[in-house]
Amino acid sequence: MIESFQNVFRIPELRRRIIFTLSLLAVYRIGGQIPTPGIDHEVLSAFFSQMGGTIFGLYNMFVGGAFERATIFALGVMPYISASIILQLLGSMWPYLQKLQKEGQEGQKKINQYTRYGTVLLSMVQALGISYWLQDIRDEVGRSAVIDPGAGFIFVTVVTMTTGTVFLMWLGEQIQERGIGNGISLIIFVGIIAQFPIAAKSEFDAVMNGLRSGLVEIFIVAVWILIIASVVLITQGQRRITVQYPRRVVGRKVYGGQSTHLPLRVNAAGVMPIIFAQSIMFVPGTFSSFFPDMAVFQTMVEWFQPGAFIYNALYGMLIVFFTYFYTSIIFNPVDVADNMKRVGGFIPGIRPGKRTADYLDHILTRITLPGSVFLAIIAIVPFLIIRSMNVSLSASSFFGGTALLIVVGVALDTLQQIESHLVSRHYEGFMKRGRVRGRAG
Repeated sequence: MIESFQNVFRIPELRRRIIFTLSLLAVYRIGGQIPTPGIDHEVLSAFFSQMGGTIFGLYNMFVGGAFERATIFALGVMPYISASIILQLLGSMWPYLQKLQKEGQEGQKKINQYTRYGTVLLSMVQALGISYWLQDIRDEVGRSAVIDPGAGFIFVTVVTMTTGTVFLMWLGEQIQERGIGNGISLIIFVGIIAQFPIAAKSEFDAVMNGLRSGLVEIFIVAVWILIIASVVLITQGQRRITVQYPRRVVGRKVYGGQSTHLPLRVNAAGVMPIIFAQSIMFVPGTFSSFFPDMAVFQTMVEWFQPGAFIYNALYGMLIVFFTYFYTSIIFNPVDVADNMKRVGGFIPGIRPGKRTADYLDHILTRITLPGSVFLAIIAIVPFLIIRSMNVSLSASSFFGGTALLIVVGVALDTLQQIESHLVSRHYEGFMKRGRVRGRAG
């Protein structure tokens, strides 16, 4: 393993790509500390200290804490992610986007361009909403989070935050082209990892202050490592369907005749089901923060308190539902069967066409069930950890849920790309008995 890491810096191109990627990620972290003009950060920090269980706390986690500081990168790359998801959902219903998806590289360029336009539009709308929302935030003594409210503040905030998101989108594309790994995913990855020192410090303080014994802390770390190992196992887990291609004779050359496989992932939907379900489950808490004096919302908050039985049960069912829903969108058995039939491929023992599509759908339905149940368990684990072991909220987010799945998935993707560079130049990879498989493999 140590030799493999040394080999990484022996390859000039790979070394340049890694240094370039780290440099741009450093720019992102520096920009995340530059505040938007006109904000009283003491009032804003006091407000966000109570927002851990709302949609604002979830959003703040994705942008590495930049949202609670209202920095120039407060929106992060989430407008870009939202635009990508919207176009992906529309692609399953809109014939024009379906046509573009089948046009290969040229079609993908147009989709990417539409995603950029959508990112700018969503950024402006979100920044406008945030500027009005910030003006309504006040502390206990009536101080506003905005020093000088009005049209000027709204204009500056919209321009600043929209420009920040567009710049981050450009950084992500530069990393994608000239660096290593998926640029947008790495930006989210770094934002989440940036919270890890705070989580580690909270655990260290708990031990030093006598709130938890060292033995219990060792047990918690062991559970954490076990959870990470299980996430890696499920993330890389796949069912391989054998696909046979017939031999073709063209002139004096023989093509095809080989046997390959179609990988169906146990967790094809990735982290999206948890994000969708979490967004819905945070609605009661988010609304209650706007109406603190209404009894109906306070009662709803008690019913849907994170970690409560009703919350966990409904949360788990939503994750299972969204796993099947999102998997059906990103993997269409009919299209896969038609593409196989077009090039002469077939699954041994299964007739091409509709029978192949039905077979793939049957297999995908079966392997998605354990994947969806696993996602539900991983999402609920942080709440169980908090209640049973008295772990802080910042530390518990690394025991499961969205943060852990994103960190593991992006790390595997990046490691896979580094591994491919090493192997292509005849260096030993990170795994001698096999290869690291990322989510896109």
